[in-house]
Formats: sequence, C-alpha cells, structure tokens
Amino acid sequence: MLNLLLFRDIADYSDSPELKPLDPISGREAYKIYMEHTTPFLQESGGEVIFLGTAGHYLIGPADEHWDMVMLVRQRSLSDFLAFASNPGYLAGMGHRSAALEDSRLLPMVELETGQLQDA
Repeated sequence: MLNLLLFRDIADYSDSPELKPLDPISGREAYKIYMEHTTPFLQESGGEVIFLGTAGHYLIGPADEHWDMVMLVRQRSLSDFLAFASNPGYLAGMGHRSAALEDSRLLPMVELETGQLQDA
C-alpha cells in the first residue's frame, strides 16, 4: 500500500473526543500516536512498514499538490489486510489517524516479478 499523507497543523479530535490529549498537538504528533497504536496490529497480521519518508515536490505532477509524508506498507495478502483493517483493537485507535490528517491517499499495489512488465 502506498500512503500519501498531509498533516493538519493542529490535530482535530472533534470526531473522537475520547482520544483527545489534554493539550493540543500537531497532526504529525497525532499520527505518531496512531502509528504506535497500529504497529503491533499490523505486525500481528503479517504486515510491515517498508518505507517511511518525507515527501518532496513533484518532478512530474500537479504543482499545487503537496504531501508531507510517504509510507509503503507491505501485507501478505488482501485477506490479511482486510483482517487487520477490521480488527476492533486496531479500530479503537483510528481516531488518531482522522485527527492527524488533512488529506490522504491509499493506493493498493501488487508487486510484479522481474520481466512481468509486458504482462501488466
């Protein structure tokens, strides 16, 4: 999964007030809390974060579109991802993700073997 993430300046916990910290935090800080909560569930389902980095400006793409962070997550299978994404323990922390992000994209991908380009 390719994740493109744009953080809020200040996390918005209006949809999950039960998760709201005592003092305001940034969207980036809220996303860190989300990842700390999420990582054990992701690993338990056979998933792993294989890349996490800051996003630069497009070399080719819309000049007015910007992302703060890029993340690649590898999962064993679609069924493992769906099991992870519907796990009640994982879902209990989703409010941190919603509070953190102004916008995001999630693009599922399937890795090709070398030489499969012509068949894709």
